[in-house]
Amino acid sequence: MNFSELVAMRYSVRDYRPDPVDEADLAMVLEAARLAPTACNKQPFRLVLIRTHGRQEELQRIYGRPWFGAAPLVLGVCAVEAEGWVRRDGKNHAEIDAAIVMDHIIMAATERGLGTCWVCNFDPVATREVLHLPDGVEPLAFTPLGWPADQARAKVRKPLAELVLNR
Repeated sequence: MNFSELVAMRYSVRDYRPDPVDEADLAMVLEAARLAPTACNKQPFRLVLIRTHGRQEELQRIYGRPWFGAAPLVLGVCAVEAEGWVRRDGKNHAEIDAAIVMDHIIMAATERGLGTCWVCNFDPVATREVLHLPDGVEPLAFTPLGWPADQARAKVRKPLAELVLNR
């Protein structure tokens, strides 16, 4: 599959089968995260791997949708601002780098046939409590990781003319 097919195939999965994710598939997804480009290759992120079995109540505290904990795994990407590259004007790129990492996770999972759904609408206070995150490790985004039990719907996107500024 080429990149254009991969991008077209990816969709936000909100229904998962309980089947386990093979360790080789998980390793490939995690390796894609490790290899993601970051500013000055500083890699200012941490991955949180959550095995969901028996943790539905905790996961509902993080994000209250029932499908969030339905996949066998949830992956979280956290930014570590203290490790991020800082531009001359003071802009820290740790969150940008962490977002790139999440995109690599989602694309690698899609290539393997796994489903994901980028989740940013989580409770940060509950997340820190449930995951026991150390100071300075800020949760940025989560995704369930598992085998889709639903089908992709048609994507609605703005036309390029609305998104590209020609100068």
